[in-house]
Amino acid sequence: MNDSPSQAPFAPLLPFDEYNQKLEQNVHPADWVNPEPRKPYHLVVLGAGTSGLVTAAAAAGLGARVALIERELMGGDCLNVGCVPSKGMIHAARVAASLKEARAFGFTENKNAPLDFELVMQRMRRLRAEISPNDSAERFQKLGVDVFFGQASFVDEASIQVTRSDGQAQRLNYRKAVIATGARATAPEIPGLDRVHYLTNETLYSLTKSPATFGVIGSGPVGCEMAQAFARLGSQVFVFERSSRLLSKEDPCAAEILEQQFVKDGIEMIFNSQEMQIEKTSDEKIRVQVTQAGKVRTEIVEQLLVAVGRAPNVEDLNLGSVGVEFDKSGVKVNDHLQTTNPKIFAAGDICSKYKFTHIADFQARIVIQNALFALGPFGKKKASDLIVPWATYTSPEVAHVGLSETDAEKAGIEIDTYTQELAEVDRAILEDQDAGFVKVHTKKGSDQILGATIVANNAGDLISEITLAMNNHIGLSKIASAIHPYPTQAEAINLIVRS
Repeated sequence: MNDSPSQAPFAPLLPFDEYNQKLEQNVHPADWVNPEPRKPYHLVVLGAGTSGLVTAAAAAGLGARVALIERELMGGDCLNVGCVPSKGMIHAARVAASLKEARAFGFTENKNAPLDFELVMQRMRRLRAEISPNDSAERFQKLGVDVFFGQASFVDEASIQVTRSDGQAQRLNYRKAVIATGARATAPEIPGLDRVHYLTNETLYSLTKSPATFGVIGSGPVGCEMAQAFARLGSQVFVFERSSRLLSKEDPCAAEILEQQFVKDGIEMIFNSQEMQIEKTSDEKIRVQVTQAGKVRTEIVEQLLVAVGRAPNVEDLNLGSVGVEFDKSGVKVNDHLQTTNPKIFAAGDICSKYKFTHIADFQARIVIQNALFALGPFGKKKASDLIVPWATYTSPEVAHVGLSETDAEKAGIEIDTYTQELAEVDRAILEDQDAGFVKVHTKKGSDQILGATIVANNAGDLISEITLAMNNHIGLSKIASAIHPYPTQAEAINLIVRS
């Protein structure tokens, strides 16, 4: 195994073992030679994360001349520092939790099977590397996409320059362009934070040693997922949150159930954390001090994850040269995902308030239609037409689609709410997963579904039935009339009207 990091122009993949070497060879090959540009390209895509990859592959499949530019790793956050590695860790953590609970299911506790954190992380790297060919430069080259590695920068209304790390530059002419450069982790201004070594989602997955104590700043989806994963993998975890609860954008009842589970997992939640200060201790640990309800509280941790803050990747794109407006939230787009330059579109985290892989995918499909096939106002698709589900992959999972009760109240929409507790669903009871619910909101006096929240161990799967119904204008009563297999947790959706 070669543990020496590569000299590639991006943050080193550590440890640089056989799996990370395979990953790099797929998504940013050291020996890659950029092709000679074809002139002009129907579409030049800046960024090879989810939205960029989907856009490039679809356009090339439809016969367009397409160039794809990436300065770091193809696959973007999702493959490299997001969905893929995090879910690999989360599954290992769920297995660890199941082993701890095995006695309740009739199994004798095995005290001779300690958890090996290094193997957990090695498995994650192996699986990430196995998935990476889907996003590889070689695959997209075979799909007919010209793949360029380097920094993209707009020159004018018709050309983009690509500059490699060695300074060599090429110019690509384009008819239309798509900005899909995504966003990156940032940290809030906390006194002392810049003087300690802290983690973000971009560095977290390089760990090979389990921290005895692990701090998490922020209790959004990433913070909650990783807090629970590290707790179940053996760390003492402290969550520091400015507000009074977890997952502030989710249903309060969902947050309450998750908080109860966090207590069982041994996670200490420090809510209403104000006046945070951070400093390095004499033994290279991190001291976190907060004021909570007027009292000072201090915790010392080995590792600290900052799970708040994202910034759009707009630097060095020279957007001003082509009249593309942007702000701290990202590139400005209209409902057709068109920027302030009508020849240039954007998709994914660079412009979307929804920072999800599946939304980046569907926004890319909208861009393909609007950039290549729409004739004036005819045939255009709207981003606002998307019905957006999402899930936080804790145990239990928290999934949501459409309006919440708070959203409806703010919009002045009257709703009826139906709730089915999992404690009354046989399959959930049998699997000891009965802490949760299905909550569906309909238009008052109607069975038209306006939104839903599901809390269950597989809520991310269950929410798709509601999303499908909303997309196809299927009312709640029609879902209830469909036979659901017994016993399943999905039966909770069927029972919600029958009960």
